[in-house]
Formats: sequence, C-alpha cells, structure tokens
Amino acid sequence: MLLNDLPLYQSGVIDHVEAFSPHDPIARRLGELGFVPGEPVRVVAYGPVGKDPVAVEVGFTRFALRGSEARRVVLCPHEREQGSAGQ
Repeated sequence: MLLNDLPLYQSGVIDHVEAFSPHDPIARRLGELGFVPGEPVRVVAYGPVGKDPVAVEVGFTRFALRGSEARRVVLCPHEREQGSAGQ
C-alpha cells in the first residue's frame, strides 16, 4: 500500500521509500525528514482535489507532501499501527 492510499486518520508503518535513481534527491530528502523503514506514519488531512496535497504525521511532526511524493512512500503490507482505527 502507498501512503496516499491510506485512509484518513489511519496509521501505517513505512516499509521503504521508492528511489528512481541511486542519488534520488526526493527519496533522500524524505529519508532525512524521518520517512524511514519501521517508522509509524498517520494521514491527518487530504487536499480538496485528488488527495493532493496530503498532511501526515511522522513522530511528533506534521508534513504536507505532494501526491507524487506520498506515492513514493510504501507501507508494510497488512501492518497497521495499533490504536489507529477511528482516531
């Protein structure tokens, strides 16, 4: 599942960030911001048109990502952070 497919207010765990080249600047920057394997992430808002942008929480920090950036964040299959339902 990709980050931009996660339902509103639901949490997931990051599996990896798609890199299109060995030195992909967007993938590198997402990693620097905390989008790393094993890290919980939660969707807190979607933009009004086409889920773009998407606001997410990683740790205690909120980020707004473009849809193209959110589609690079791959979540662990069938794994959700406990206590995420209905929050």
